[in-house]
Amino acid sequence: MPRILGVDIPNNKKLSYSLRYIYGIGPKRAEIVLEQTGLDPDMRAKDLNEEQINVIMAKINELNYLVEGDLRRDLAANMKRLQAINCYRGLRHRRGLPVRGQRTKTNARTRKGFGEARVFGKVRGKTASVGGLRK
Repeated sequence: MPRILGVDIPNNKKLSYSLRYIYGIGPKRAEIVLEQTGLDPDMRAKDLNEEQINVIMAKINELNYLVEGDLRRDLAANMKRLQAINCYRGLRHRRGLPVRGQRTKTNARTRKGFGEARVFGKVRGKTASVGGLRK
């Protein structure tokens, strides 16, 4: 497995998809890096030699892309800053709620977690039906 910027990228995938395993590099940035290095995007990652890996790493550094630990640290610092100044976005981050204006009455399960929301088998009293039959 080739190792680029501390990340093992998958062997059998095309380069344009393999580079996306690096945190901070998505489809567009992978395309730009491969275009500027002159490597074939359809080439498999296992076919890279040491020189080509070094060229990819140099190009990512040259383009000043924040990737992996630096990007994670930057995002964490931004969230801490928002929380420290007690702005609305910081409060939403602190409470674990959606930050960008989404509704929370329904459909906020990813941010809020499941907690008390699951009540599938709950019987609501004497009029509740069991298996389609009323008691």
